[in-house]
Amino acid sequence: MRGGTSKGLFLKRRDLPLEVAHEPRLLDRFLLRLMGSPDPYRKQIDGLGGATPSTSKVVIVSPSDRPDCEISYRFGAVSISEGSIDWSANCGNLTSAVAPFALFSGLLSPCADGPRSVRMWQENVGQIITARFSVEDGLPAETGTFILDGVPFPAAEITLEFLEDDGGIAFPTGQVIDILTVPGHGEFEVTLVRSGSPTVFIDAQPLGLTGCELHEEFARRSDLPSLVETIRCEAGARMGLAPNAHDIGTTFPNTPRVAIVSPPQAYATSAGNRVPASDIDLLVRIMSLGKLHHAMTGTGAVALAVASAVPGTVVSRVTGGQQNAVRFGHPSGTTQVGADVFIDESGWKARSIVMSRSARRLMAGEVFFPASVLEHETGKECV
Repeated sequence: MRGGTSKGLFLKRRDLPLEVAHEPRLLDRFLLRLMGSPDPYRKQIDGLGGATPSTSKVVIVSPSDRPDCEISYRFGAVSISEGSIDWSANCGNLTSAVAPFALFSGLLSPCADGPRSVRMWQENVGQIITARFSVEDGLPAETGTFILDGVPFPAAEITLEFLEDDGGIAFPTGQVIDILTVPGHGEFEVTLVRSGSPTVFIDAQPLGLTGCELHEEFARRSDLPSLVETIRCEAGARMGLAPNAHDIGTTFPNTPRVAIVSPPQAYATSAGNRVPASDIDLLVRIMSLGKLHHAMTGTGAVALAVASAVPGTVVSRVTGGQQNAVRFGHPSGTTQVGADVFIDESGWKARSIVMSRSARRLMAGEVFFPASVLEHETGKECV
């Protein structure tokens, strides 16, 4: 399915081979083989992966055991060239496809045509998310007039509301600004946000960027990937995701993500469309698995919404003040998100974050994998 500006392989948990369903190491081996990873040629030519960070993803969906949710799901970011899957975060884009998939595949009971609301439990980060969409002829509506920059065709709108039971501590260090020291490069001011998915916000200027860059400009900066990765790993350790930066680099290849922000400027999208500065509150470029994302990650947009609503963050300093709704420019166009935040004795928290996406089925059927992959691991004949 396509969900938002991402694409991934969706599986029902009950359809997983019994040999792997309850064994994390075998599950990873199984899913990696389905996707065609690890592939030293970075093409995933022998699997279903799309050979980009936005298209090398898996989602496992099941009925929820929680009385307050209808379905539960896990998201995995599948490494293309390495033999690993990062289960530590969520994908906000593919989240938009979870409830439609559940209805298409029979995990949700059929319902009458009209508006449909589904509460979902996100297992990776422990969060309730509500998806709202339209049902036509008993199935999720897929065609419509909603335009999502980064997706070439219009579709039916899906509204996602990310909820926090207790408000959710937005800033894991308790600070809206942290100082990271990077050997050989000096100090960088960053904002570290937990909401949505762990995200590091940093100004473009200290990195030698304008904020308008597209993929070609990023590719010409041979020093940039290493610098951003060092910042990412240092920030991940500061956020408490792992004991040290080295462990972040080896265990969490996609968490946290680094988002580079700059003041609004007129720019051209990757499709050649002009975006005037008056249409946006700021520019954002986010990195995913070491590459510039072609649009914006959904969970990164959630984190951005929270950071924009809190005074003193890297984001709100760029926008000129706290904003409960923000429209930002990314390589594919513009997106708007909003957050409801508050502060108490423990710090800033987010009640909810709202954004719109769309989703569509691309293919349904059987996927094949060499049984020898699991037979080698289990010593049993596998089907």
